[in-house]
Amino acid sequence: MRHFCQLEQSVLNRLFLRVPQPFGDADHRDRLAVALGATLYVPATRSDLTATIMRRAGEGVMSMVLDLEDAVADDEVEKGLRNAVATLDELAARGAAPMLLFIRVRTADGIDRIASVLGAGVQVLTGFVLPKFTADSGRGFLDAVSGASERLGKTLYAMPVIESTSVVHRETRDDELRAISQLLAEHRPRVLAVRIGATDMCGAFGIRRDRDLTIYDVRVIVDVIADIVNYLGRTDGTGFVITGPVWEYFADHERMFRPMLRATPFAEHDAVLFRQQLVSRDLDGLLREIALDRANGIQGKTVIHPSHVAAVHALSAVTHEEFHDAVDILDTDTGGVQASGYGNKMNERRPHRTWAQQTLLRASVFGVTNKGVTFVDLLTALVDR
Repeated sequence: MRHFCQLEQSVLNRLFLRVPQPFGDADHRDRLAVALGATLYVPATRSDLTATIMRRAGEGVMSMVLDLEDAVADDEVEKGLRNAVATLDELAARGAAPMLLFIRVRTADGIDRIASVLGAGVQVLTGFVLPKFTADSGRGFLDAVSGASERLGKTLYAMPVIESTSVVHRETRDDELRAISQLLAEHRPRVLAVRIGATDMCGAFGIRRDRDLTIYDVRVIVDVIADIVNYLGRTDGTGFVITGPVWEYFADHERMFRPMLRATPFAEHDAVLFRQQLVSRDLDGLLREIALDRANGIQGKTVIHPSHVAAVHALSAVTHEEFHDAVDILDTDTGGVQASGYGNKMNERRPHRTWAQQTLLRASVFGVTNKGVTFVDLLTALVDR
């Protein structure tokens, strides 16, 4: 598996100083978590699930969740479970996995059921997404993932989704996050990443954010996200990769506010019409939310439409400037301050060291762009292909 695999080699050479490197289930957990990128959710009941996975892999989707929870009606869960298992077995018969594949179950029993009937498909299964994860329900989920791993003879990862009211409500949040943190620490080797379920969080207050706003404009929810990152996203060895919440919109609409996408980068790259196309498809809000995810310590994102994948991945590639700043910062561990080679900032070696390490980890899976190449160039290449 490799990001931007849908681009021709000549395009990769034009865009990248260092092309993205392959990754897979056997990689270190931290690298695999960063490699998730845009994780596309698809109902496990789809009749053409195998063909859909193969098609999306060819379009650059590198992680997908076969959903048995919110995307599936109550009376179709059993059908979806059988279909997911059959799909995994069919993909395994074709050879190596085309992407990182997960199943989102409803209950811990669902994990046990899948483990009891899954055959060769375990070869292409990366793990399970655990919805509405709490300190009370979480232990059963994590024990089930451990049990499935032992039964099937493969390390299977867990991705808990933090979205319950015990985290959303202010009076219970600290105790709940502290308990979740302790529980996840007990199962650290098994936890790939922590996902944020902002839609359920908004539902607790009867909120549905407008497409002219990002989740960071919804104050009651951004407070929850900040606390999740504070408890679970620390870089001192106690935290995990936190992935961004879903962007719900992908169709044209009448706008109330001005577009959130600055015109200047597109004018500089002779892509003004391309900017208009992005705005018309509501991708300007998505691009801004991705940038704010990164600014708030979040990597990767849940997506529900394939058109969103290119935006997430274009903004995940490490720029030439970021890469050289990171290399300079890690060049010595003696501390001190040095002007960036770009002449526009100061690099402080000790406070910026963790940022630099994370940047080089991201560079290994998303690549380093050539000097002067921006997300506009990447997004244009991905969308126009």
